[in-house]
Amino acid sequence: MNTHDCDLLVVGLGPVGAVLAALAQAHGLSVVAIDKSPTHFQLPRAAVFDHEIMRIFQTLGVAERIEPLCRVPENYKFITASGETLLEFPVAAVGPYGWAETYALHQPAVEQVLRTRLDELGVRTELGVTFLDLSQDEEGVTATLADEDGIRGIRSKYLVGCDGSWSPVREALGISLDDYEFDEPWLVLDTIVDEPGDLPIVCHQICDPERPVTYMAMSGKRFRWEFMLKPGETPDEMLSDRRIAQLLDPWDCSERITLERKAVYRFHGLVADRWRAGRVLIAGDAAHQMPPFAGQGMCSGIRDAANLAWKLAAVMRGEAQAELLDSYQAEREPHVRAIIATAIAMGKVVCMLDKGAADGRNAEMLARKAAGAQDVSIAYPDLVGGFLTQSKGAGSLFPQPISADGTRFDTLLGHGPALITRSFESDVPDGMPQLALDTPKLAPFAPAISAWLDGMEAQAVLVRADRHVFGTGETGQLMRAWAGEARAFVA
Repeated sequence: MNTHDCDLLVVGLGPVGAVLAALAQAHGLSVVAIDKSPTHFQLPRAAVFDHEIMRIFQTLGVAERIEPLCRVPENYKFITASGETLLEFPVAAVGPYGWAETYALHQPAVEQVLRTRLDELGVRTELGVTFLDLSQDEEGVTATLADEDGIRGIRSKYLVGCDGSWSPVREALGISLDDYEFDEPWLVLDTIVDEPGDLPIVCHQICDPERPVTYMAMSGKRFRWEFMLKPGETPDEMLSDRRIAQLLDPWDCSERITLERKAVYRFHGLVADRWRAGRVLIAGDAAHQMPPFAGQGMCSGIRDAANLAWKLAAVMRGEAQAELLDSYQAEREPHVRAIIATAIAMGKVVCMLDKGAADGRNAEMLARKAAGAQDVSIAYPDLVGGFLTQSKGAGSLFPQPISADGTRFDTLLGHGPALITRSFESDVPDGMPQLALDTPKLAPFAPAISAWLDGMEAQAVLVRADRHVFGTGETGQLMRAWAGEARAFVA
């Protein structure tokens, strides 16, 4: 069977699936995206995202729509029960990638923007459709689906499961999970407070051995509390109105609160053994899950989408061999595992219930902080391996300077790779867009990018479609490396 209904079938239309579908369509693929729910999920889930993700939203043309739906926190703190700061992570109003370093969001509002963008781009979305099973051959994938009209099949060249932590696509492939054995139950309360009054507009992890608590001022009038369950406590008990009122009593806001969502979650770290099986791949929570303490769950899934979309497009346009898709897990898995390790380290700081041990933790961390050190960093690693050179800066995310009139550099980039040079060079192949710093349109960005190139001791940089650096060096050297690296991947 060689007839395909679409190039790409995306199973699951949360933020990860929506971003993947939109990026793939923007890269010229025909995309069908399905979700078992007839509407997008109406309750909050993810709490924050970072500047790299807003940059991806910018690529999709929706950053300006999403920004007003969010709040930029001043910082993120881990504090003791008495309010002393153990860890503090400032939030820059504009980071190196052109946006604020952190945004608190209302996920349903962001998802609505993404769904609208899918329609604008011409993605075919089918809601109320359940994925049942799949089969694949050398030419494509046949997915078996169910909807109100019965059971049917759809044929695609590739399929990506963005279908969450209980991923039916992952189960259909028989992929197992590597468990970090960090498993903590928490009660999550999402609320609307009409008159916030003296509620602090902060993001705090309260490291209280009597009851660890997360408190976050979300966007608008929304506030989130998370309370760790102690040994012997049951979800039913913690979800009762009486217990919730007791937990919120110290905040003196019970008369002003509307409870939007209550749920008990188990925070854990899991990574799938395989992210690709032939023409089927998984992304987001289907491929990895992490505790929320680093605020990187949704971010990591959207990074998966950005990494994968251009590679799928290159393969389906005949510009690359299918083996290019193996670089997806090779690049993303070490990055995800580094974030999980950070999140678990943060979680171990928070989730300490023994008072003596907590007192010792506080004394040690306060002493280190007084000496100018912190126990945990949220500086995440560059990509390694995969479709990259070994040159200086390769695998890092290329910065996005902003001109004096507020224009962001990425507005000059298309959806493909780009070679950025200090001066125009005539021997660059026609298929590779060149941005020369000595041309008028680059003048507003030339000082910042020249300084970056100076730091890399390079004359040029080749930036991939996902804004990661393929390599730095001399132009000819870079183009030979692009062709040489591509031999393992490019037809």
